[in-house]
Parts: sequence; C-alpha cells; structure tokens
Amino acid sequence: MTVTADLAISLDGYVAGPNVSLDNPGGDGAEPLFEWIHGLASWRERQGLAGGAENRDSELMREWFDATGAVVMGRTMYETGADFWGEDPPFRAPVFVLTHRPHPVLVKQGGTTFTFVTDGVHDALDRARAAAGDRNVDIAGGASTVRQYLGAGLIDELHLHVVPALLGGGLRLFDGPAAAGPRALEPLSVIHTPLATHLKYRFPK
Repeated sequence: MTVTADLAISLDGYVAGPNVSLDNPGGDGAEPLFEWIHGLASWRERQGLAGGAENRDSELMREWFDATGAVVMGRTMYETGADFWGEDPPFRAPVFVLTHRPHPVLVKQGGTTFTFVTDGVHDALDRARAAAGDRNVDIAGGASTVRQYLGAGLIDELHLHVVPALLGGGLRLFDGPAAAGPRALEPLSVIHTPLATHLKYRFPK
C-alpha cells in the first residue's frame, strides 16, 4: 500500500486560486487547473457520462482511480466539492474527511462513503488504510491537508500534474511551516502531454 498525494498545480505553484468559497470551489482564475481533466474519457466515466478524450492523460487518470482504495480530504475540500460531485461522486471508494465537527457517515451512489474524522490526521490515515485493503490511500487535498501530511512525513509518493498556466495568486502547495524543511525526493517518472506535465516522486524512507 502506498500513500499518495495527487494534485493539479499551476506552473507558479498554486493548487487553487484566491477567494475559494462554496460558490467558487477552485478560486478565482483556477479553471486551467481542472478544465483539462473534465474532458477526459476516464473522468467522464466516473461521472456517468459517455465520450471524452482517450489519450495518455485519460490513461493516467484511470490508473489513479483503479489504484486508489480510499481517500482523505479536508473539510473545506468536501464542502466546496459536495454540490459539484452530487449524489454519485467520482471516488467510488471510502472517503475520510478531516473536521472538528462530528457528522454522520454519508453513503452515496457508486460506492462512495464520506466518514467525518475528528481525531486528526493520523486517525484519518489509519482508517483509510484499513478501508483501502491492498490499494493506495490518496491524500486528495486541499493544500492545507496535504501540507499537514507532508509535514508529518506520512506521504510516500507525490504526483503533480503541472498545468501550463500562471495563476499569479491563490493557495500554494508548499507554503507554510507544515511543508517546510529540506526534503529529498526520488524521481519516478515524467510524462509530458499537450495538457500537462505529469511528475511522480517518492519520498525515500
């Protein structure tokens, strides 16, 4: 089992634009971070839609879906994404939401469940590992949640989809003390497509 963090990121290091809100989940000007995903056949399949581009980007997205057995995310990501995902979210796996506010488990269509964890990042990861079986656990976001797991040394692999766009502001992945400090990473792969450059790194133990 591998703990991954898989995120789209702008060339200047942002994973969301400024002014993230329930009505503006990606933040201002962040459309380039996500538009390339929405046209992929593998993404559309997870939304119950037909068609879409069958290309290397779609293959990589499908590989992520197939390899991931559980997901951890922050409460903000859940709240800003819930309306967009609707009753049939694309995860098709148990999702563990970090929060300070208890909430009953939500069971959605397609095998997605949302379990709200109030005991911190380690407890959420332990639950996700137990639910994932032999598949991976992905720390989905947002930036603050990924930084907490990076700072705790709990992420095995970092997968970044670098989109050829400059946002100029917003939420950076590597800002703040939780992600600070010298870290050596082992490059695993670099795949370039017209839509994004897909980077995969491992944190040596």
